[in-house]
Amino acid sequence: QVQLVESGGGLVQPGGSLRLSCTASAFTWDDYVIGWFRQAPGKEREGVSCISSDDGSTYYADSVKGRFTISRDNAKNTVYLQMNSLKPEDTAVYYCARSNSEFEWRNYEFDYEGQGTQVTVSS
Repeated sequence: QVQLVESGGGLVQPGGSLRLSCTASAFTWDDYVIGWFRQAPGKEREGVSCISSDDGSTYYADSVKGRFTISRDNAKNTVYLQMNSLKPEDTAVYYCARSNSEFEWRNYEFDYEGQGTQVTVSS
């Protein structure tokens, strides 16, 4: 059974950093787009970043460009989201999700997603 398991969330002060991990099981990375979206209470979900498993092309939301970096380790079936210079408005539950293309991913057409990990940015 396909599973996406997130880890690495927590409480961090403004300006701090966190690294999220998304480890997949029961499928190979070929031909998929994996990424992170987030949802804060009372707000719509926002696609944060995604990466293609074949050519490594990436997408970032404008709100995180220059602060967040997505990467993948195909051998470990893991995608990472390095988050630097965190702001209170980054507070949300972060979910890992899979699609067949970037177009589908950016339109939230996921075939699998994880349970989420909480990120709280507060002093």
